[in-house]
Order: sequence, then structure tokens, then C-alpha cells
Amino acid sequence: MADLGPPADVVIVGAGVVGAACAYYAARAGLRVAVVEAGAIAGGTTGSGEGNLLVSDKEPGPELDLALASLRLWHELAEDLAPADVEYEPKGGVVVAEAPESLAALTKLAEAQRSYGVRAERVDGAGLAELEPHLAPGLAGGMHYPQDAQVQPMLAAACLLRRARELGARVYTGVRVVDVVATDQGSEGRITGVVTSAGRLAAGAVVNAAGTWSGEVALLAGVSLPIQPRRGFILVTEPLPPLVRHKVYDAGYVANVASSSAGLETSTVVEGTRGGTILIGASRERVGFDRTLSVPVLARLAAQAVRLFPFLERVSTIRAYRGFRPYLPDHLPVIGPDPRVEGLFHACGHEGAGVGLAPVTGSLVAAALTGAEPAVDLRPFRADRFDDPPTPADQQHAEQPYAERPGEVRG
Repeated sequence: MADLGPPADVVIVGAGVVGAACAYYAARAGLRVAVVEAGAIAGGTTGSGEGNLLVSDKEPGPELDLALASLRLWHELAEDLAPADVEYEPKGGVVVAEAPESLAALTKLAEAQRSYGVRAERVDGAGLAELEPHLAPGLAGGMHYPQDAQVQPMLAAACLLRRARELGARVYTGVRVVDVVATDQGSEGRITGVVTSAGRLAAGAVVNAAGTWSGEVALLAGVSLPIQPRRGFILVTEPLPPLVRHKVYDAGYVANVASSSAGLETSTVVEGTRGGTILIGASRERVGFDRTLSVPVLARLAAQAVRLFPFLERVSTIRAYRGFRPYLPDHLPVIGPDPRVEGLFHACGHEGAGVGLAPVTGSLVAAALTGAEPAVDLRPFRADRFDDPPTPADQQHAEQPYAERPGEVRG
């Protein structure tokens, strides 16, 4: 088999926003970078998301540390990439509570988040009306998170890869990794490159940034990651004048993000975009890679959104799309070197937070590749933390292996 291209210091598998960030920061660190993507740029989870950069939905702990560091990097990146290029909007988030009990729970969470450096401002019903004049009346109150922001996720991935290319990175789309090559060193191995559908590519390191297919890529390297797809739907309205100022969601969203249930869960999420459309979500369920469009789920999302913003009852939806979040049992991503195989690195398992956590993930992976000191403790994100016997739920297999899948299409 012929070589796909000249040797690289690192091959990054996946050209979603996380893989793009890894490519950008690795190239900026002076490494020879090659990106291999089975489909199109941002053709998987990245192209099916809302582009949220959130601290408001993170409980205190390692993921909140990541989110705060990543928000700072996103602000820097937006200036470097140009805010208009990625539709960067530091618009803030508003979490609403219908009942006093929910408001009390939000207040308790916010108090804990503040100790990590999160800015959270409690507002009453009148305060909510000032922040979002079109909200339904009679809400108990909520929390305002000024640090929350948004980007257009596909533009963000494309811009990061454009900058990586300017720094010398090579990007191959429509090319699948079919094997990860390693030399034997006793019971372990050292990465020497990959075999792709278009040829071999020599490299001293491989970064697994394949999103929901990262478990399949890990298996090619001889290790396991219990990543599963978690499906979600989004409704898109007709373009409107600016009527929703922030990312607005109900208190149940935080619980759904942290839930490990395989069944359907929905909560109300409403936010506007630069183009005038309003995005309505959110649903979560583990059904493998089933792309069936569920009208009952869409109807539930629409009804919940109307309850929060009554004006939406008179608004038309123009389309709906679905995507798959890369779910891990403990809701934390896998970032950094895999101690089981020398030269194998991971940047995956971010579930619904991949866009928000992409810059910090990319910078941490670049630091690990070059031997620099990481800005965040990587121990909670170790790849081998799942080596204990898996539960039955963790043993569910994806219906479409990475090496056989077509490119994802946002639709």
C-alpha cells in the first residue's frame, strides 16, 4: 500500500471541533500535523450541535475547571479567528425555575459554582422579565450566567482547521483510519502510524478525536473506551427579529445533562442565532446510531418551548435535525496520553460539551504531545479509568463501526 503523505509527528483522527482544536494547538506548538477524517469537516456531532460555551450547566468538579479554562481560550480564539468568522456571541445564559423549590436548587448549585470562579446572579420573576421580555409570566425566578457564550460550531471547526493549515497541518477528508500500527514492546506497543483507506501514514503519535466513534478507533489501537452515542434532536424556527437574548433553559436541563439514564429525557432549551433562527431543544436518549426522526420527541420539545416562550406558538419551524453525543458513564471526557499504549492520545467523550471544551482539550493534548506542563490536572480524564469490568449498559455496541460508517449528514 502506498503512503498517504509524508511522515507526521502526530495524526489526529477526526475533524470535528475537538480534532480541529487539537490540530491548531499542535501545529502552533511546532509539530507536523496530519488530520484524517472519515467524512466531512464537522460532519458528525459538531455539525449537529448548538455551539454552546457553557459554565452554567457544570457542577463543581473537573469538568467545570475545564469549562472555565476553555471559556478564556475561546475569547482569545475569537479575536484570533475574528468573531464574525465563528459567530462568537458572549451573550450569557439564563436558567429559569418555575417553582420556588427549583429556584432553591439553582441557588444552591450557583453558590457552589461561585467558589470555582463562576459568575452567577440570582434574579426574581421581575428580573427575568428584564433579561428576557418574552418569557412566560409567573416564573419563580432564575440565575443569570454572564460568562455563557455561543459560536457557530461548523464555522468554528473550519476556522480552526484553516489556521492549522496555515501553520503547516495537512487535512485529509473522506479517508478512514482502518488500523493503528504499533510496534510490540513486551505486552505493550509504541505507535508508529496508521493505515487508512487511502494509504499508510507514519507518525509517532495518534490523537483519537473521533467523537462518537472514538471507542472504535481505540479498539484499532488495542484498548477500550466505553463511549456510546446519545441521540438528541433540535428544532429550528423561521428567521425572526431578535426575540431571545440569551441561551435560556429550564432547571431540569442540568439534571438531564448529568443523568445516566438510557431512556428519553427532555428539557426546555431556547436560544437565538446570528442568522435570526431560534434553536429549540433538548432531548437525550441512548438508542445506538438510530437516525429515525421522532415526531413525538419533536412535538414534546415544541410544547415545552411554547410553555416557556408563548410567542413561539405562532412561529413556524423550518427543519429539525439530530445528532449523537459521545457519552461516557462518568460524564467526563478522556483527554491526554493513554498509559496502555505509548504514543496514543485521546480527545473524546465530551458528550454535549465538545464545542465549549474544544480549545482547552486541544491545548492540553498539545502540551502532552510536547512534554509541556498541562494547565489542568489530567488525572480525572485518564483513559484507563474504565478498566474495571464494564456494566451491561457499558457493553452495548455501536451499530455502525467507525471504519465502515459513511460521513454524517446534518439534516
